[in-house]
Amino acid sequence: MIRSFFNVEPDSHFPIQNLPYGVFKPEGESMPRIGVAIGDYILDLSVVEKAGFFNNTAVKGKKVFEQSSLNLFMGTGKETWSEVRSIIQKLLSDKDPALRDNASLRRKALIPQADAEMLMPVDIGDYTDFYASKDHATNVGAMFRGRENALMPNWTHLPVGYHGRASSVVLSGTDIHRPQGQIKPPEAETPIFSPCRQLDFELEMGCFIGTGNQLGEPIPVGQAEEHVFGLVLVNDWSARDIQAWEYQPLGPFLAKNFATSISPWVVPLEALEPFRVQGPIQEPEPLAYLKEDKPGSFDIELEVYLKGKNMQKPERITRTNFQYLYWSMAQQIAHHTITGCNLNPGDLLASGTISGPEKETRGCLLELTWRGKDPVELENGEQRTWLEDGDELMMTGWCQGEGYRIGFGEVKGRILPVRTLNI
Repeated sequence: MIRSFFNVEPDSHFPIQNLPYGVFKPEGESMPRIGVAIGDYILDLSVVEKAGFFNNTAVKGKKVFEQSSLNLFMGTGKETWSEVRSIIQKLLSDKDPALRDNASLRRKALIPQADAEMLMPVDIGDYTDFYASKDHATNVGAMFRGRENALMPNWTHLPVGYHGRASSVVLSGTDIHRPQGQIKPPEAETPIFSPCRQLDFELEMGCFIGTGNQLGEPIPVGQAEEHVFGLVLVNDWSARDIQAWEYQPLGPFLAKNFATSISPWVVPLEALEPFRVQGPIQEPEPLAYLKEDKPGSFDIELEVYLKGKNMQKPERITRTNFQYLYWSMAQQIAHHTITGCNLNPGDLLASGTISGPEKETRGCLLELTWRGKDPVELENGEQRTWLEDGDELMMTGWCQGEGYRIGFGEVKGRILPVRTLNI
């Protein structure tokens, strides 16, 4: 097993097998740059680039790592991503002396994560949110329409999705003010203006598009993953009561546009390859443009923790897995572009809530509490039906290898009270 020249603990999310990309600023400096996480450190790729280690690649002379976003590098394509990753992995390995034995270069290039501020990794141009978990869609449909009509007729034929709001995608650690808007309480004949009373999280994962496609040119499902730069954790906050009133006939609007949180480290698809698995059996068989000829999912463990303002420590409230998703990333991309819609470097495609077949694997409070009928019991005696002011949500995820983990870090967010509106 390849190892780095300095110790990385087996339960670290960032061994040499991972090497996720992120944008950061060292403490006391103003200029952002791009790095990869390795153990408790960040390898500053702008330093590596200046030292000439990428001179035999397509990024030579382009200063792609002296940037405030990954977009320029993402646009260079899969072959270049793989070349750069191989160079970084070699540079950090215990077999290569170039960085290991150069104390001066190490001091410049390796920065403790504790001494750096993480920034948004990508300049997100467009954001699409899918509804790709059959267990989630079935549960939600059963609550509102009954088990016999849980899934809409189109659900097993195509990846359902909608276009979200890219401007309100925020970095992990950003506080979220409780949204407000129109809601219609069951006892009311007409809607009222109110703070959201049914605030929820949604455990999702997102893929960032690297190279896009030209307008009018669909991406074949067999080539779709070549356009995926990497994955992040996503918490797509949801105002359930606002959505219940507004969603007909066009779907979510204000219920989803106030905030979507993502993790700072983008894990390359190449790092996930050893954990590729088959997703759920698809019946009926998808139409030809959605048929895959290889397993399209990954074994990624996912957890959600909640910490209320009166709690001493976070408590896990659900655990699920990425492989439960019915529609794969490749199928989502193929469907998204079948009309000729053009994707661009930096576009974010989120999976939708990821839920499994058991209660403890459900990916949101709507399901965990069955629309409020069965509250979550916490160790300190408190209950949660919906999120309360002061609650902090933390999501994390990883692939478990033999003696190492490919981790995604975490995505956090805390609920603040609603902003008052003078009317």
